[in-house]
Amino acid sequence: MNIEILGFLAGIMTTSSFFPQAYKIWKTKNADGISTTMYFVMLSVVCLWAIYGFLINSTSIILFNIFTLIIILMILYFKIQNKDSI
Repeated sequence: MNIEILGFLAGIMTTSSFFPQAYKIWKTKNADGISTTMYFVMLSVVCLWAIYGFLINSTSIILFNIFTLIIILMILYFKIQNKDSI
């Protein structure tokens, strides 16, 4: 079994775990219930994982952390945009 398959499975599961929150925020246009601090910490973690993926040349780590980074940035954008409108 190729170890990258395990990485792809973990990446799919990790990345997909952010979809429900992003979809709910997008649908309701309300991000009041989420922790900005938690998402900034996750943003840092995902960036570090992506850098690590580049350093070890792991396609699965690079791809899924970039996808997760995009989702987290969208969530933070909606959170900050919502806060400014109040």
